[in-house]
Amino acid sequence: MKGNDEFGCLDNPITSEGKPPNPRTPSFGLQSPTTDGVLKPCKKSLVRHPSLQVKSKALDIAIGNGYEVENRGAEFTPIIRSGAWADIGFRTRMEDVYLRIDDFTHDYGLKKCADVPNAFYGVFDGHGGKHAADFACYHLPRFIVEDQNFPEEIERVVASAFLQTDTAFAEACALDSALASGATALAALVLGRMLVVANVGDCRAVLCRRGKAIEMSRDHKPNCNRERKRIEALGGSVYDGYLNGQLNVARALGDWHIEGMKDANGGPLSAEPELMTADLTEEDEFIIIGCDGLWDVFRSQNAVDFARRRLQEHNDPAMCSKDLVDEALKRKSQDNLTVVVVCFQSNPPPNLVAPHARVRRSFSAEGLRELQSLLDGLGN
Repeated sequence: MKGNDEFGCLDNPITSEGKPPNPRTPSFGLQSPTTDGVLKPCKKSLVRHPSLQVKSKALDIAIGNGYEVENRGAEFTPIIRSGAWADIGFRTRMEDVYLRIDDFTHDYGLKKCADVPNAFYGVFDGHGGKHAADFACYHLPRFIVEDQNFPEEIERVVASAFLQTDTAFAEACALDSALASGATALAALVLGRMLVVANVGDCRAVLCRRGKAIEMSRDHKPNCNRERKRIEALGGSVYDGYLNGQLNVARALGDWHIEGMKDANGGPLSAEPELMTADLTEEDEFIIIGCDGLWDVFRSQNAVDFARRRLQEHNDPAMCSKDLVDEALKRKSQDNLTVVVVCFQSNPPPNLVAPHARVRRSFSAEGLRELQSLLDGLGN
């Protein structure tokens, strides 16, 4: 699936040509590409609520759970190339959606970052339907670029955009109960050489730094100690690994219709993203972004090793995405599969040669005595 920007959502398996089709006809809850290729919201379900028409501002929230990856090296300007692939897998319906935009601010009419690399990538894994995933895919990037503090306060803006998307979806569901659903979401932004990853749920982003897997997100599972403590402090419970015995994720967008999960004052199911940032260097080769169907059958380092070998063969991020999806199917992943691969350099990953360690050979005193005894015996 080529091109500089791309929206992906599948209601059917990949076609006989081997490419997942993009939707070409409007349907309830889906985006509708126009004849000029510009994505517009479907009139019936993705029209912004009147209260959201004003320019958004970053919410007053603390970015206290963000992390920064240690970086080394001189200034580096990434050369961005990306590709994506999705497959319905063994499920009866497709609830994954992804967004791939290699020139983010240009496509959204901004000039603030026009002179530096800027890109947006998102994967959205719906549950209980795909309306929440479609809604987040359309609205999340718009809340980001429409914020008056973008891109200067990028972390706060991104965190605010997730919460605004969740609130807007609650208002949309109040107008149309048929939209009731939920979605996990992960967004990755590249601004200059800065990489920002925001995650809600169990999608995952893994950076390849000179062959080493660097996890840029953390799976939000209810049985994780940190999430369990937060859930229980907010009146929820974890039963057999499920939040309130119903959801197998601790954070998600939507799910306002499930009793005891969310309300106006909060709740055990959080939509607040966890953020990680990194300054890209020459050692950073690519990043893999995928929904949990991929990570059910791949460890992070295993996925990086697999993708690295494929990129060394063909150096095509779209083919690499498909290779990962095909391998996950061979490994019997039982979920929908969506993968986005973003390369930061024009050349394929280099071969890594491990330096030969200098081995220091020495004898202990006891060993010398035994050797001397052996030599003496041979002399006699």
